[in-house]
Amino acid sequence: MPRKVILDVDTGSDDAVALCEAVLSPDIELVAACTVWGNQPVENTTDNTLRLFDALGVDVPVYKGANTAMTKYLCHDYVEFNANKIRPKAMKDGKEVHMHSAHLPIAPTDRKPEDMPAACFYVDYLRHATEKVTLIPVGPLTNLGLALRIAPDIIENIEEIVIMGGGSKVTNADPWSEANIMHDPEAAQIVAECGARVVWVPLDATHKAVITLDDCKRFREIGTFAANFCAYECEQRIFMHDVGQPLDIPHSAAVHDALCVAYVIDPTVLTDLRHVHVEVGLSGYGEGQTIIDQRAYTRPKNGWFAYDGDRFKFVDILCDCFKRDKSTAKVIEE
Repeated sequence: MPRKVILDVDTGSDDAVALCEAVLSPDIELVAACTVWGNQPVENTTDNTLRLFDALGVDVPVYKGANTAMTKYLCHDYVEFNANKIRPKAMKDGKEVHMHSAHLPIAPTDRKPEDMPAACFYVDYLRHATEKVTLIPVGPLTNLGLALRIAPDIIENIEEIVIMGGGSKVTNADPWSEANIMHDPEAAQIVAECGARVVWVPLDATHKAVITLDDCKRFREIGTFAANFCAYECEQRIFMHDVGQPLDIPHSAAVHDALCVAYVIDPTVLTDLRHVHVEVGLSGYGEGQTIIDQRAYTRPKNGWFAYDGDRFKFVDILCDCFKRDKSTAKVIEE
């Protein structure tokens, strides 16, 4: 039977690939999508999610969530690190290219999010669930952190929490942190210690299981909307990586969020998953750092942390999903 899944997204290019994958996989029943700020303001991430579901022709409810962190940005003297200040602008054909555009390159939609806020939806749905649900939060963890503060008992109906976030040897927001965790470290710490099974899919793994230009050609050969759309988004990401963050494999990109969904479909796509104690730095120089207890006598192990991934299996999973798309939508390549 397919696993019931709730995705929590800040859509976003890699979120969009993950949403396509989850919608189209026969191994997943996508119950809902919750949105959060992150890659874009929550108004944009919500609209992008609704647009994509409309294009895919699916009626998955969308719950709009938090527009900022639980506590972090209450401090007015906080100066957010902005990686774009130290990375060169990415220009293509005279236009600036972004890792995450404000609007996905697909037609607008009249669809609206549900009335209930995302954190309240988590509490209501999980308290009344008749079978366990897997949560895949791939943006800042604010929605889930709030829900767990309101109702910690909801973990009883959580099968697994698969987080896209963190990094042990690889970071991207600060010298010590990854963006999703950096944006709301308090929420991340709440989730880390909630008592559910927590799997971390950090940059260590996503920078190994990458997508290449040859993989994008393979997507385009499939020819469905989902394949062409995801090829376009991945190509933009590859361009951005080449300009400002080149990876070990030439002309490749990390498509972080989609690897989390791939793990739920086939856990063997993560090839080095270690049971460890993880906690999150909440102040000072290490704020937002995912700290792995390296000692032989660690604190109680509270999560599984991925250090590697199989990029070939990852692409095979994506291709299998894209082949199942029956939509007639078109990509508007701006």
